[in-house]
Amino acid sequence: MSTRNGGSASRAGATKFENYSNSTSKFSPSSSLKSKLHHSTTAASSLRRGSRDYSTISGRVRVAVRLRPRNSEEMIADADFADCVELQPELKRLKLQKNNWDSDTYEFDEVLTEYASQKRVYEVVAKPVVESVLDGYNGTVMAYGQTGTGKTYTLGRLGEEDAAGRGIMLRAMEDILEEVSPENDSVSVSYYQLYMETIQDLLNPSNDNITIVEDPKNGDVSLPGATLVQIRDHKSFMELLQLGEAHRFATNTKLNTESSRSHAILMIHVKRSVKGKDSSVSTENGNRTPISKTLKPPVIRRSKLVIVDLAGSERIDKSGSEGHTLEEAKYINLSLSALGKCINALAENSAHVPVRDSKLTRLLRDSFGGTARTSLVITIGPSPRHRGETSSTISFGQRAMKVENMVKLKEEFDYKSLSRRLEMQLDKLTAEHERQQKAFDDEIERITLDGQKHIAGVEQNYSDALEKQKLKCQKDYAESLKRLEKQSAVKQEKYGQQKVNVGLSDYGIDQKSKSQPPVLPSSDEVTELMQKLKNEILLRNAAEAEVDNLNKQLIQWKNMEAARNSEILKLGKRLEDEECEKAKLEEEIKMLQSQLLQISFEADQSRRNLDKRLSGQAASSLDSLIPQAKHQQLREPADGDKASVVKLFEQVGLHKILSLLQSDDADVRIHAVKVVANLAAEESNQEKIVQAGGLTSLLELLRSSNDETIHRVAAGAIANLAMNETNQELIMAQGGISLLSLKATKTEDPQTLRMVAGAIANLCGNDKLQVKLRGEGGIRALVEMVRCRHPDVLAQVARGMANFAKCESRASTQGTKTGRSVLIEEGALPWIVQNANNDASPIRRHIELALCHLAQHEVNARDMIHVGALWELVRISRDCSREDIRVLAQRTLKSTSGFQAELKRLRVDYGLSNEECTW
Repeated sequence: MSTRNGGSASRAGATKFENYSNSTSKFSPSSSLKSKLHHSTTAASSLRRGSRDYSTISGRVRVAVRLRPRNSEEMIADADFADCVELQPELKRLKLQKNNWDSDTYEFDEVLTEYASQKRVYEVVAKPVVESVLDGYNGTVMAYGQTGTGKTYTLGRLGEEDAAGRGIMLRAMEDILEEVSPENDSVSVSYYQLYMETIQDLLNPSNDNITIVEDPKNGDVSLPGATLVQIRDHKSFMELLQLGEAHRFATNTKLNTESSRSHAILMIHVKRSVKGKDSSVSTENGNRTPISKTLKPPVIRRSKLVIVDLAGSERIDKSGSEGHTLEEAKYINLSLSALGKCINALAENSAHVPVRDSKLTRLLRDSFGGTARTSLVITIGPSPRHRGETSSTISFGQRAMKVENMVKLKEEFDYKSLSRRLEMQLDKLTAEHERQQKAFDDEIERITLDGQKHIAGVEQNYSDALEKQKLKCQKDYAESLKRLEKQSAVKQEKYGQQKVNVGLSDYGIDQKSKSQPPVLPSSDEVTELMQKLKNEILLRNAAEAEVDNLNKQLIQWKNMEAARNSEILKLGKRLEDEECEKAKLEEEIKMLQSQLLQISFEADQSRRNLDKRLSGQAASSLDSLIPQAKHQQLREPADGDKASVVKLFEQVGLHKILSLLQSDDADVRIHAVKVVANLAAEESNQEKIVQAGGLTSLLELLRSSNDETIHRVAAGAIANLAMNETNQELIMAQGGISLLSLKATKTEDPQTLRMVAGAIANLCGNDKLQVKLRGEGGIRALVEMVRCRHPDVLAQVARGMANFAKCESRASTQGTKTGRSVLIEEGALPWIVQNANNDASPIRRHIELALCHLAQHEVNARDMIHVGALWELVRISRDCSREDIRVLAQRTLKSTSGFQAELKRLRVDYGLSNEECTW
């Protein structure tokens, strides 16, 4: 049965090599070998100095072979036999023994012995490809070989316990993260698997049917539906690998206790900025202005590294696959066969390459015969029992060495980044200009207000002073007149003369006084009058001086007003200058936008011309190229696990292993239940496990534990034990059906549900347990598990219904059952009819059997006719691919009177043969 790996694949793979990894950690490549490895990447490094055009270079697929050491089982079984292969690493040769005196010799790019460290394997196989990816080329690293030979160990081991055991995936990411710049570069990862010709996302299990999209122009394939995760550090990449590993499909076979059932692909996208490229734009006179430097578009390189872990090829007679596992093996072998055909066609320069025979070959188009730098590692085992598989793997590697790839470098301008940068600069300049304009307007308004206030204050002060001085002069003048009039009146009274006219005429005397002689004043009076006149003159001069002083102050204030007006004029001129500068900046911005549009137009024109030239040059060979691969990697547990479990069983003892099921340490319980599950897979161990109380312990774990992994593995072990009739009755007696039914209602994990459904399906095949199964909810749980819709779960549910219906059919024939079927009473019939023609053959086959057995009991006929089961029986009797089911359906239709009556009512003539069945 296939299960989600849950992270055990890499740990299982680790046990293959644990007996020698520590002893070989001291070995490292010599300096001469390092120089050879460096020399192999010279072509890629030299292309780094090329232009931005599509640079092309021929590169053959490099193939390395790695030998796995003998595991514990082979040391015992093949103790009297020599290894079937002999390595000559210094000559890069391998000898495959035909018999005791003859052998075939093969040469490879690298030959890695069983003592080669993980670091040595990475530097030889993957590091040149990683360096090419960092230089801007696509790269592929792939592992191919028989199941259990160490492919997953080589590629995907996480090295959680021993850092020296890290696989190619982790080491490649370490080198990439060390070289890229977090500020300017980016690294993203997608991780998916090809399982039974469906592409499933390992980072998002709900995305289980991803579509391949092909570019009609260049033939590139892509998976836009796959999850793409940005990688910032090594820790996040490790967590991503652990998440993907938990969703891998794996199963237990005779060759491998954790055999990968799908091809897995890890795709690493690298985007790097190229420094030192001069792509600035010149002005019309050829000079490069400071503004034109901002129009320098960044140059970027986009590349991807694909790491593919192919599922192991296997022979059915050796792996012991059956049921759903057999279907998985068929899909694996078909996809590997399609890949081999493509390799053969490319190696022989055939005009037609059968790329579309499989989704695997479509995804690997770019890796073989395409534009990627490809490195292949083939893994083999030493056992002479598997010489045929080893020979096939070596032949695959020899053919792959003949495939030539045209490695291409693509550099492009990052116009989006340039556009964003120019927009940011434009926004910054606009904001700065608006800020300066606002500050200038505020300053002008402040100065104007201050000037107006100052002028108004000066004018008010001048007006007040002038009015005050005027009032003072008028008052003094009036007082002087009053004094003069008073003095004149006194003089007139004193001399009794006519009134002296202060304002003398030209003659100085009134006409009446002409007849009389004038009276002349005395000298004292004249002197006094002269003195008063002088005083008046002085007062008048003082008033005139005050008026002059006020006039001077007025002139001064007017000059100050003129200075203020001059300053206002200067500020107005400055404002006009700012307006001109603003207009120049806006004109410059328009020029920048125009130049940007011109550059974009010229770049599009250049790209179209280049595409035309490339399409003209490559039209004759485009169909034979195999574009881009989406890369898969699969976890392959080791053969050594099975031998390790047997050895542990012999050395420690079953009772000690079972006692660990009650350990307080969760990890110890998980490992112990896995050991018990592996032992329960062997029929010879089942009786010992039951006698030692293992069945009781497993049921207790199912009852008390809250760990989903323990539930899944314990249910699988119970399913293995439930294949024995005696064990089935013990499971029933200890309340196993109730526990399994309760677990089926509480969990939503597809793999746990598959194990539980498998256990109930095995119990459904026991005639003695029919009543108990219904009474303790087993049939109800089986019907409710169809909510999962996972094909593996539905296959087990259909198998259980078929087993239960068969037992009911026997009971009806023997006369011990008279009522309707329990399946019909529990509401399973509509689902059975709905899936009778399911696309999945295991589901369809079991449901067809269930329908035939239900139809053999006359009392079920009415219900089956009501839901349309009669027409499915007619279809099965005509179109079923299995003859035994087809004959059973024909016999049932003829022997059941209810069906015959319904066919007659509908005027359907169902004769003795298919040709006679007419409407």
